[in-house]
Amino acid sequence: MPLGLEVMKETSDTFHAKEWLRRYQRVRAATEAICAPLHKEDYLVQSMPDVSPPKWHLAHVSWFFEAFILKPFHPTYQTLDPSYDYLFNSYYETHGVPFPRSDRGMISRPTVDDVYRYRAHIDQAMQELLEEPPQAHAEEILRRVELGLPHEQQHQELLFMDIKHILAQNPLGPVYRDDLVAAPAHETGELRWHGFPAGVRLMGHDKADKGFAYDNEMGRHRQFVEAFQIADRPVTNGEFLAFMQAGGYDKPDYWLADGWATVKAEAWKSPLYWVERDGVWHHFTLGGLVPVDLNAPVCHVSFYEADAYAQWVGARLPTEAEWETVAGNVPMQGNFFERDHLQPVAAAATKDVPGQMFGDVWEWTGSAYRPYPGFKKLPGSLGEYNGKFMSGQMVLRGGCCATPEDHIRPTYRNFFPPHARWAFSGFRLARHIPTSE
Repeated sequence: MPLGLEVMKETSDTFHAKEWLRRYQRVRAATEAICAPLHKEDYLVQSMPDVSPPKWHLAHVSWFFEAFILKPFHPTYQTLDPSYDYLFNSYYETHGVPFPRSDRGMISRPTVDDVYRYRAHIDQAMQELLEEPPQAHAEEILRRVELGLPHEQQHQELLFMDIKHILAQNPLGPVYRDDLVAAPAHETGELRWHGFPAGVRLMGHDKADKGFAYDNEMGRHRQFVEAFQIADRPVTNGEFLAFMQAGGYDKPDYWLADGWATVKAEAWKSPLYWVERDGVWHHFTLGGLVPVDLNAPVCHVSFYEADAYAQWVGARLPTEAEWETVAGNVPMQGNFFERDHLQPVAAAATKDVPGQMFGDVWEWTGSAYRPYPGFKKLPGSLGEYNGKFMSGQMVLRGGCCATPEDHIRPTYRNFFPPHARWAFSGFRLARHIPTSE
């Protein structure tokens, strides 16, 4: 290579690495800002097996950079404590033996202060690496940073989910923040439908597309979609309350067998966090216990509840192919983390396109979480990131009020088991358009 081109390439790579360092620092600072309102006692609580203590989240996302970037590629990196590799490995069996998820609340040591020192140790080493990345591994380092930052953003959303669940168990009803941006006052009109013709659709993320995507979005492929209609907005709290008042939780007619068994076993009578006070329904939010906004999207419902409601009104949930067909033609804007509501809010009605496709609530689809045609896991331990969960999960789309805005895209595939309710999950309706024969 001519000397001039070599210098240009080195300068370009160095600039690229420094740009990633700025992104890294921005994402890491956002995580700590989320935890800033917590008291130290809040960092330690594990309120159910699916919830992780905030302290564990802070350590785990740091462990990710240590395990997959610093140890393999930083020439002089020294770990702060070898035991952290065991304590903060989430589920990477090919990397080592993970500490049991259900026991994370037992980890009183290292302390919260120790974990913040661990984060600072990782940040310092990542800065050293990205300021002078070894040329032989620069491309792979940046590829892993590109995965590590969305990984931390996922845990930012999980932090909000878990903090909310932790505080909700406290009979004192502690408030995470009392300065959240107030919800806009919008009256939700009657639900309207948008029709889409039958045809072959392209689904998934193309490698040629700009921007990051997870491996489970890859494998752009054709899929035939029958003609369908989709609702112009998610189902609201008021509409779901009508289902409750009609005895929806008391009648097996609308429920899948597993859903009905779960309703009985868990004694569900309303969405998670709902409580009736003097005849008025309230729900626990990150801003405390407040009256339910009947015009806002219903939130913290399981796939089973979403499906039962759809059955009750004679509709269904959209498939993820239908959802992506619609979302690809809708502006990618909405009530995300940056709006600082941290709660779904009522939105003004839209006329030409369905509204609230992005932000507010993750929308349950009727599609099981399965691989796309040609799906290939990432090599090595990172291949465990998404692929091994492709069983017993349902797909959700669109992001929510706790999702960072630059983390979402129309092809993004979130997934949870059908009974899960602590995510910011809601739904919209779809229905089939019969073909004329």
